Amino acid sequence: MATLTLIGTRLATEGEEFVYRGEAAACEGCPYRDQCLNLTEGRRYRVTNLRENASTLDCGVHDTGVTAVEVEPAGMKANVPSANAYSGSKSKLGGDCPHTGCPSHEYCVPVGGSPDKEYRIASVEGEPPHDHCRLDRDLTLVELEPEE
Repeated sequence: MATLTLIGTRLATEGEEFVYRGEAAACEGCPYRDQCLNLTEGRRYRVTNLRENASTLDCGVHDTGVTAVEVEPAGMKANVPSANAYSGSKSKLGGDCPHTGCPSHEYCVPVGGSPDKEYRIASVEGEPPHDHCRLDRDLTLVELEPEE
């Protein structure tokens, strides 16, 4: 189900994904707080609709202001241990990795993901983008369902 919220105009593009980080110090005293701070902190969202004729409102956080959009929780692509990589099953992420130059790093440590949580696998995408895991992990690239 979509949620109406205000986000920075630079993010206000259909299909754009972001992780909601919560209240900033500049939000204190803002008259739009209730419309902006209505998402779950740490959750990943996708913009699904831009409100037609929505005004751009001044914002102490976003330099170009905020505008009204509809968002829904978004899933994410991630590497998980191959032993748990089945559509419909639950798995934790592959875990922290110091090899930031690896083509799989963004999937082993996805933005908005937590290594302590279990996620339901929506689909199995296949082999991860790396040729060999430097941590000798056997990983599979999957699409995780959005958090509820």
